[in-house]
Amino acid sequence: MSAILLLVGVFSSITATQSIGVCYGVSGDNLPSRQEVVDLYKTNGISRMRIYYPDEEALQALRGSNIELIMDVAGETIQSLTNPDVAIDWVNTYVTPYSDVKFKYINVGNEVHPGDAVAQYILTAMTNIQNAISLTNLQGQIKVSTAIDGTLITNSYPPSNGAFTSDATTYITSIINFLAENESPLLANVYPYFAYVNDLQNIDLAYAIFNQQGNNEIGYQNLFDAMLDSIYAALEKVGASNLQIVVSESGWPSEGGTGATTENADTYYANLISHVSGTSGTPMRPGVSIETFLFAMFDENHKLGAETERHFGLFFPNKTSKYSLNFN
Repeated sequence: MSAILLLVGVFSSITATQSIGVCYGVSGDNLPSRQEVVDLYKTNGISRMRIYYPDEEALQALRGSNIELIMDVAGETIQSLTNPDVAIDWVNTYVTPYSDVKFKYINVGNEVHPGDAVAQYILTAMTNIQNAISLTNLQGQIKVSTAIDGTLITNSYPPSNGAFTSDATTYITSIINFLAENESPLLANVYPYFAYVNDLQNIDLAYAIFNQQGNNEIGYQNLFDAMLDSIYAALEKVGASNLQIVVSESGWPSEGGTGATTENADTYYANLISHVSGTSGTPMRPGVSIETFLFAMFDENHKLGAETERHFGLFFPNKTSKYSLNFN
């Protein structure tokens, strides 16, 4: 862990206000063209985007837009990127030709779990992509990471007890070393909604949607901060106390399940934007702003899984807003 321990203060001084990002998924019917979507981002003052594969039509539309981008490696591509030459070809195909697109992060693996078949390839693919980016002298601009979810964390209450599960520790420690060595953040998908619906007896709706007044017994005003700090606590326990977390997804569904209403979603998104746009930080990281991407731009009726999965959109396909949100 020596590389991590040497990384002192790299991210701890980040205090500037953060603009909001929004994830752009395309698993739905009748969605606007890529150019119309980019224009919608600009019209609403949304200055960051996440796409889930190298969508070349979207990349063309992003040229000159000044929108900062997380671009995921397609899941089915990850194993092939363990070949350094394939990784170089990937960067030369999807990154270097788009010099007027503001790539910020390349994400290798979304919510990969230690037992997944692809888990064994994540670190090598990340390393090869980072090396390929370095060959283009873009390593100071573009960082490589992976996005985790809350299932890798155990003992999350109180948040200071948060730790990686035993399986996750083996999987994530070398990845954390890589992130520290390259001064890259860890991406994390943080969903208070799912924590709430999975523990209705102990989690109040008001706590989950930022409407709780006053501190609870562990000093937290909202579930989002508690979940985020449990990941920071887990990082501390593996010697990575200075690693930054970027919230690469967070959202609330408008229908399809318990607590999934337009009113609750509107409240969650509005309060989340207000919270992360300032510099209040979390109890474990006070004064450190929270770079956050909302999920998602549109409802995606082709998504698999629970009904709620299809109702996280902020906008309708006709480009009108589902909510009254100020992204600035």
